[in-house]
Amino acid sequence: MSEIIEQPTPEEIAKHYSSAMDSVNLINAGQPEGMDDQEWADCVARNKEHLVLMLAKNIFSGYDVQPLINASS
Repeated sequence: MSEIIEQPTPEEIAKHYSSAMDSVNLINAGQPEGMDDQEWADCVARNKEHLVLMLAKNIFSGYDVQPLINASS
């Protein structure tokens, strides 16, 4: 039995990319005032994991994924 892989629509891909860029921007902005170091480390780890998962989908043909790669490493 073969697995059916659903391809996201262009609109869904755009939403995924926008969400990934939210993670990039959050990471690049740095630790907000009032957030302790452990909270920030957890926040960064979650957002990096999100970027890794998004990049693994390999759906961003035509999009600049370099910011995602840079922020996830």
